[in-house]
Amino acid sequence: MAAPKPGPGASPDPGAAPDSGPTPGPALGPGPGPDPAPTPGPDPLTVPSMSAGPDFVLRPWEMSDLTLVREASLDPYIPLITTIPARYSDAAAEAFVRRQWERAATGTGYPFAIVRSRDRRPVGAIGLWLRDLPEGRASLGYWLTASARGQGVARAALRTVTGWALRDLGVPRLQLFVEPWNTASAQVAEDVGFRREGLLRGWQQVGDERRDMTVYALLNTDGPADDRAATAN
Repeated sequence: MAAPKPGPGASPDPGAAPDSGPTPGPALGPGPGPDPAPTPGPDPLTVPSMSAGPDFVLRPWEMSDLTLVREASLDPYIPLITTIPARYSDAAAEAFVRRQWERAATGTGYPFAIVRSRDRRPVGAIGLWLRDLPEGRASLGYWLTASARGQGVARAALRTVTGWALRDLGVPRLQLFVEPWNTASAQVAEDVGFRREGLLRGWQQVGDERRDMTVYALLNTDGPADDRAATAN
């Protein structure tokens, strides 16, 4: 592919948890026994800071990243596949950042902001989502603002998180999902070593319609992602 500019990203970050349903009415019959012991949830996660090559750093989200949320909200695609607000306000942007903190605190995954080293400007996001980790797999998602595309940012970030997840966390299988039209994001995944496994028809709701997704995967047994040569845009 000739000098592709990666699209907004692949494999969206998980949406906010839906509200719980109505509280059931009282049950007839004998009174309740002792309350069962609470089931422990996932442990809180600490999002590390990591270098993604010489030019970019991955770090936890900060409230100073509202400018990144503002730029992403103007993109026609990013708000459709993430929880970035389609209409920017400081309150909505602050809520988005708090959701990233909550995901780490509840063990859902590791959300990173992608930051340019030379001026500390945030230019995108990448996340490692652990919802299916009990089954031995985790998902990745990433997006970049328009001004950061075509500079190797997505590739550097994906390579870094992929190597860390396989090597340090020992995740058996990593997967990500890309819309078939998004050939640039697919190329990024393949450059890092992900293999195309097939087309999932009507896999995900994007905006007002169900969209097909191509699934890409990389196994811990496929070899270290760090050893794969980077491909410049």
